[in-house]
Amino acid sequence: MTQAAPTAWPAHDAQLLEQSIGYALGMVLAVTPVLLSRPTPCSEWDLRMLLRHACESLAAFGEGIDAGRVGLDPAAEDSALAADPARAFRDRAGHLLDAWTGPGHQRQVVEIAGCPLAASVMAAAAALEVAVHGWDISRACGQRQPIPRALATGLLVIAPVLVPRTGRHPLFAAPVTTGDTAEPSDRLAAFLGRSPAA
Repeated sequence: MTQAAPTAWPAHDAQLLEQSIGYALGMVLAVTPVLLSRPTPCSEWDLRMLLRHACESLAAFGEGIDAGRVGLDPAAEDSALAADPARAFRDRAGHLLDAWTGPGHQRQVVEIAGCPLAASVMAAAAALEVAVHGWDISRACGQRQPIPRALATGLLVIAPVLVPRTGRHPLFAAPVTTGDTAEPSDRLAAFLGRSPAA
């Protein structure tokens, strides 16, 4: 059984998305070609694979905002993504931010495989995905920059609604236990199956 949605979905979903993209763009600046084979907190992915996945997610979220629907079939990997996944990440993150903050984002519903989803919920999911993969990128690059406190605190409110504690495999690992004094960034990463201490 999943947790019930909050009585009032955060009205600042756009702000969370903007902050998440800003954080992740800062983290991807550290990526160099030599680091692309480095391991990431996602145990089966190196940094190149993580960036490819993140780019696919950014493209899907952007499609939802632009077209009002998200297709289930991922687009074929383009040559820009294969050649320079960090640059592709920056380009797609910028496109998503432009799409969301531009005049066309007023749509209320995005269709995913024929099912309607509130655009605000999709923006919240995008914010969570982008921020946590920014955290992954930072770790893979040896930077260990936490998700900013206010952003992580906001995402901790919505994370249990978007990602249940049980039945989450194979998309997410089980939550990791943290101490009572853990910072919001570490608590968010741990909730999503990452070990902040690793």
